[in-house]
Amino acid sequence: MTQHAEQRLVPHLPVNLYHLVSDVNAYPQFLPWCLAARIRSQDDEKMIADLMIGFRIYREKFTSYVDFDPEQLKIYVQYAEGPFKYLENQWHFKPHEGGCLIDFHVDFEFRSRFFQSVIETLFSEAVKRMVRAFETRADTLYPRLGSALPDQPK
Repeated sequence: MTQHAEQRLVPHLPVNLYHLVSDVNAYPQFLPWCLAARIRSQDDEKMIADLMIGFRIYREKFTSYVDFDPEQLKIYVQYAEGPFKYLENQWHFKPHEGGCLIDFHVDFEFRSRFFQSVIETLFSEAVKRMVRAFETRADTLYPRLGSALPDQPK
């Protein structure tokens, strides 16, 4: 089992970040290792999505159920099928002075012990790169709010 929890302050409106993370079709444009995305079905409250991830010669598709809570600015992701035993992640976008506090949590385990051991050695850096990719994408799409936020590790 591999878990990661992170909170980040970013100078953007929470609703903008919620929409950014909700836009799964755009993931291949900016997320490292995301090669393709396909929405199987979607409405205002839920989605079933396929993501193709890849690194070097490794390629895998997985399917997730995504639940949206636009009033609370929360997104819940549950694994449906693919290379994992399980996968869950949550996003919560909270208003904060000068922008938004992102509360992110992911918990997963691969079916393959080999892949699990490989990802555990790379996991911390992979999650940092993914979070940075979302932040960079937000900077590209949305105006930064004017308030200075405390420096955070990149």
